Amino acid sequence: MYRLIKPIFFQFDPENVHHFVVQRLKWFNDYFPFGKTILRSSFGVHIKGLEREVFGIKFKNPVGLAAGFDKNGEYIEALSNLGFGFIEVGTVTPLPQPGNDKPRMFRLQDDKALINRMGFNNKGVDTLAERLRILKQKDPTLVVGGNIGKNKNTPNEEAVNDYIKCFDRLFDVVDYFVVNVSSPNTPGLRELQEKEPLTLLLKTLQDRNHKNGISRPILLKIAPDLTNEQLNDIVDIVQTTGIAGIIATNTTIDRDGLYTPEKISKEAGGLSGKPLAKRSTEVIRYLSERSKGSFPIIGVGGIHSAEDAKEKLAAGASLVQIYTGFIYEGPGIIKNICKGLLS
Repeated sequence: MYRLIKPIFFQFDPENVHHFVVQRLKWFNDYFPFGKTILRSSFGVHIKGLEREVFGIKFKNPVGLAAGFDKNGEYIEALSNLGFGFIEVGTVTPLPQPGNDKPRMFRLQDDKALINRMGFNNKGVDTLAERLRILKQKDPTLVVGGNIGKNKNTPNEEAVNDYIKCFDRLFDVVDYFVVNVSSPNTPGLRELQEKEPLTLLLKTLQDRNHKNGISRPILLKIAPDLTNEQLNDIVDIVQTTGIAGIIATNTTIDRDGLYTPEKISKEAGGLSGKPLAKRSTEVIRYLSERSKGSFPIIGVGGIHSAEDAKEKLAAGASLVQIYTGFIYEGPGIIKNICKGLLS
């Protein structure tokens, strides 16, 4: 069915279509008679043998939804009923911010890709925290990750304070944290990936993490555009600070080898989807081999099929996340990947 309606959706602005679809998904899940049951029976993953425990958390299956799709945690329950093993919300910032000017998302259909320059548009950490508090009371079995960042107007030398605010506010309502310093759409943000500021940021959060005898896994989301030398630094930082692991990778600023005409493919922003698949797998494999598998990796980037997911897992990932593949392949992709992983 999705193949029939996708061409219609793809005639309209991708950001507008996104909001249209998820709002109706939420309505169907929350208010349509037997809506939850229909979603679970049609798309839910009820397959044994997919469960796994990673950084102390039990996942019912290894296929998650990457950050950016549900920035404000408004659609978690409905999305979970589509079969995701875990959902990552955000990126969230301390204060609400509108993000970059529209249009800020573009489809590259010939490449099965997206370019976005959203700019951390979100309603702020207080709104997200309250929504997650209610959700966790309703269904504590949901595995939710909190992806945190800094406000656009916060200078890098004060960025650690923004991450602390988000960390403290979400601590009681998320299962794990993701520190996002790799988005290309917030000016200067990627400078925080350099060894000295990144070590300071992660050490500060880790000190806070162990303060009250309870801790949450902290992961670092990195860019695919890092050199091997920079990846070596990332391995050292993970091992020095003791964070739980890595998410590899965020979107790329590289535009090599695209089929889509330059009018669209040269738009500023981060590229996701099929063109990212090879590089993200290379980064996963490099980190896994360099670290000798000493920390878990969540693989994301260009996963559109079970074979794509298998490549990430074979390269050293413990879990995978999808975003662009979900848009291009439809909601059946989660179940298809999970079935494929057992074949």
